[in-house]
Amino acid sequence: MLGSTHGTFTTDPRRAHVVACGELPPHAVHGRADPAQDLDVSGRPLHADVPDLDRFFRPESVAVIGASDAEGRPNTGITRQLIAWAERVGARLHPVHPTRPSVFGIPCFPSVADLPEQVDLAVLLVGDPLPVIEQLAEEKVRFAVAFASGFAETGEEGAAAQARLAAAVRRSGLRLLGPNTNLNAFEKFRDDLEGPAIALITQSGHQGRPLFTLQELGIRLSHWAPTGNEADLETADFISYFAGQPEVGAIAAYVEGLKDGRAFLLAADRAARQGVPVVAVKVGRTETGARMAASHTGKLTGADAVVDAAMRQFGVIRVDGLDELQDTSALLARARPPKADGVVVYSISGGTGAHFSDLATEAGLTLPTLGDAKQAELHQWIPEYLNVANPVDNGGHPVGDWRGRRIIDAILDDPEVGVLICPITGPFPPMSDKLAQDLVDAAEQTDKLVCVVWGSPVGTEDAYRTTLLGSSRVATFRTFANCITAVRAYLDHHRFTAAYRSPFDEAPRSPSPSFRKAQALMRPGQQLSEHAAKQLLRAYGIRVPREQLVTSAAAAVRAAGLVGYPVVMKASGPQLAHKTELGLVKVGLTSASQVRDAYRELTDIARYEGVSLDGVLVCQMVERGVEMVVGVTHDSLFGPTVTVGLGGVLVEVLRDAAVRVPPFGDDQAKAMLLELRGRALLDGVRGAPPADVDALVEVVLRVQRMALELGDELAELDINPLMVLPRGQGAVALDAFAVCR
Repeated sequence: MLGSTHGTFTTDPRRAHVVACGELPPHAVHGRADPAQDLDVSGRPLHADVPDLDRFFRPESVAVIGASDAEGRPNTGITRQLIAWAERVGARLHPVHPTRPSVFGIPCFPSVADLPEQVDLAVLLVGDPLPVIEQLAEEKVRFAVAFASGFAETGEEGAAAQARLAAAVRRSGLRLLGPNTNLNAFEKFRDDLEGPAIALITQSGHQGRPLFTLQELGIRLSHWAPTGNEADLETADFISYFAGQPEVGAIAAYVEGLKDGRAFLLAADRAARQGVPVVAVKVGRTETGARMAASHTGKLTGADAVVDAAMRQFGVIRVDGLDELQDTSALLARARPPKADGVVVYSISGGTGAHFSDLATEAGLTLPTLGDAKQAELHQWIPEYLNVANPVDNGGHPVGDWRGRRIIDAILDDPEVGVLICPITGPFPPMSDKLAQDLVDAAEQTDKLVCVVWGSPVGTEDAYRTTLLGSSRVATFRTFANCITAVRAYLDHHRFTAAYRSPFDEAPRSPSPSFRKAQALMRPGQQLSEHAAKQLLRAYGIRVPREQLVTSAAAAVRAAGLVGYPVVMKASGPQLAHKTELGLVKVGLTSASQVRDAYRELTDIARYEGVSLDGVLVCQMVERGVEMVVGVTHDSLFGPTVTVGLGGVLVEVLRDAAVRVPPFGDDQAKAMLLELRGRALLDGVRGAPPADVDALVEVVLRVQRMALELGDELAELDINPLMVLPRGQGAVALDAFAVCR
């Protein structure tokens, strides 16, 4: 676990300036998106809709519908907790119950219409919240919370009930949290902690408990949004809101299912613009996890590979467990931006240092070799026979006297070092006590990150409980893995935000001339033939080989002469997705007789297989290059997605692909290529020349433009193979098919 915070950790100063100066994005008007905000070419918003939730978290007046003080009733305990919460936030609370004159000594009102004032928040302790929503709307209540269960999490009938509830909420104009939520939003937060805080979002309330108890270690929490089934307010709403709160240093989320993929990306984009890290556990990586998530929240989980890519694309840090969520969000909330990317591992044991360094390097952290001058400086206090290049092994004894602090200061003074990590695998007083104190004291004097891994399984030692957890500057962990995960996320986040350009700012607002050409080629409800699909590619400036569509053997011979030998011949028809398996492709034809024979054979096979053709393609043969695949599919959450990977006949076997959700820029297109296991093929292997990566990136961006402009009209597009020629020679789409909606 990380140590306490008392105000000396800060968030990114760029964000602090934005908040202090009120420089919110131009679409943020009175806490909500401008109704006339920009729309992209497909009519979707380009900025997050930011709900003004101030009066939800700190209302002036609260109504509790169904309040009770009868012993043994579930509503009684909830009412008692809400009364205490209202007192803490300074809200006036009004119980509502048709038969009770008072509840816990507070005057009770028979209905919402009888309330003495307009209330900001209504808490619904009723089995069916639907009838109450219209009453709340008439009284202009701004927010409501529905605890009731039995909705989308229970199956089709419950989903229908939730749809009716959501429709009523939309008509009412109020905002609803729930149903199937809980009291987490009304917990008692410690108010004696300072510094940047964690804002927590959970769809399962119990999964937020470990983070809530971080307060016992001195880590501040500011908000908790238990979103439940998200009939109205959803995870994206709270991310957007929390990203604009000056006290929030990081947002931690436990997500079972995303309600609206686009809204989530817009919220993540807002957080990235503000420099606020979002750390998330997103369940559903496996088929079993996805089923459980859906049954619990009644929402789509989406294809996990797309979710993972979308989060990475917009800077959301995805972690696997609640312990990682705790440690990573706590570090990101409090630590200053790094001065350098270099990590130094410092220990009293060579074995410990080597072990930790192996794990850190494998995880992608940079462990620079300290320079000769720095090593000579360290050897003033560390015996010559010990390694100080990085990891730094002090042998143990120097930590027990004045030398220990000198060593730490010397490491932190190196300009290549941004992070010092000291794994302490077990307590060994008094040396471990002195080491812990030296690390704390050094951390107070530096603007670099100092991390300690306290490896004792006991965790009751004074050096841990008092010295390390009592520090506002040292980040303390209990495991190697959590420390490495958090530090990597910390460095990645600041690299990401420093270079972040919102893709929504550059998204096309109006159709291109290519769109009008492409629309004329679309055939609603049909799969296009290869020839028609290639015409679609041509409309967007994607290069295809020289080719002609012919309907006779004689025409095929004439076409081969015009295209130039050798040629490839392929059957072309609207239902042909896998021509090679049917023997409907002939390559390397070098004479008129071969072309005539190939034409007859292709048409005979098509007749035998019962395949309808629009003709036979006679194509230029392109041999030298790297075969790639570029395509468009539709994800149930995010809409059109663009995929690039290794192509050819083994595409389904290799499954080496990267995906992004439009819009994205050339930086993300290049990042997709770096994710491929076979990326080295593009650099040239076994004497092959480097491929034209710039041309490949351009094709990806043109396909993205096609996906954005054609939207739902284009159900699927597959360019395979896209032959990427040697550098400077471009890329050619050798085969393609498309499916229209």
